[in-house]
Amino acid sequence: MAPRLLALGDSAWTLEFGSAIDPAINARVMGLAERVAQARGAEPLMASITDVVPTFRSLTVHYDPLEADATALGERLQVLAQDGHQAMQPGRLWHLPVCFDADFAPDLPRLAEAKGLSPDEVIQRLLTATFRVYMLGFQPGFPYMGGVPPELHMPRLPAPRQKVPAQSLAVAGEMCAVYPWESPGGWNLLGRTPVVLFDLRHAEQPALLAAGDEVRCHAVDLATHDRLAAEIARGLPRETFLKAPEQ
Repeated sequence: MAPRLLALGDSAWTLEFGSAIDPAINARVMGLAERVAQARGAEPLMASITDVVPTFRSLTVHYDPLEADATALGERLQVLAQDGHQAMQPGRLWHLPVCFDADFAPDLPRLAEAKGLSPDEVIQRLLTATFRVYMLGFQPGFPYMGGVPPELHMPRLPAPRQKVPAQSLAVAGEMCAVYPWESPGGWNLLGRTPVVLFDLRHAEQPALLAAGDEVRCHAVDLATHDRLAAEIARGLPRETFLKAPEQ
């Protein structure tokens, strides 16, 4: 499918690559994001760009309307969108510790019963999955991640909770997420990580995860969760949870 160029007001262009949540479509989005980033430092036409926002199936490019030749910029984006559809650098690979203690996983027994599995079997399927960060949204740092095993797909709750604890691992449909903040939410809560997903101490990139990253989980007990949470509060480096991509 040829990408569609859509004007978003007078200060942004959106390139749409499809209408579904699909790894191949998202690869095209991320490939274009990389090419735009490269062009911003090399092409005067691209100097007016102020932000680049990838989503599941589209890329929005914001620009300064007082500095840009908007028509020429849109035409250049279309050319870049057609070039090397899925060419993209691999994202970072994160290994997040997750505690599946009953207090952190109120929806685990219900999901297990609905799928004819034991809670331990649900956990093992989560631990063998590799989740891909498609986009951030809803809250600062909230990652929409694909890769939930089909046998664990579960609809949202009929009525959302008023308070979901921060760092809760949750699933809804084919998506997985971690809530960076305490907030209302209707996803199924299956565990909690001590890793802080949005931290203003990292001013250059407060959000831990970025579109294109991959996430794997490993189980920890409650004592380990609490110990890691205390170490993170004292400044344990984020890189502790960053792993080299496997070849």
